[in-house]
Amino acid sequence: MLKLGTKVVIVADQYEQNLPIGQYGFIIAYDRNQDNVFDYVLRVPSANRNFLIPDEDVELEEVLIQDEVDRVEREALIDFALATHNEELFKRIMNGDNAETEPDSTVKETLSPADFIRQVNLKAWI
Repeated sequence: MLKLGTKVVIVADQYEQNLPIGQYGFIIAYDRNQDNVFDYVLRVPSANRNFLIPDEDVELEEVLIQDEVDRVEREALIDFALATHNEELFKRIMNGDNAETEPDSTVKETLSPADFIRQVNLKAWI
């Protein structure tokens, strides 16, 4: 639950209320009615209105900025990898930086049948 006075951006309009998507607003109250789907009362200064809004329709401004920074950084690294013909960097970026952990996970210890049965029995008691 977001704090009162938090600056948020409207990212969706799932109940088709003609919300100003992309505009920022401030949380001015919580809607505590259990029979209502809305979570917050949002004040949008550019529209000069208050809106009842669910939690899924708003996102913190800092989170959106960080997502955009991550996207721009990833695109810049892809451009750099392509410009320098660095195939290893390109593959690591495209695979989500999990290329280093994959070889370790493929090599697993082989268990003897007795050890396997002990582990299964131990998990069964839990």
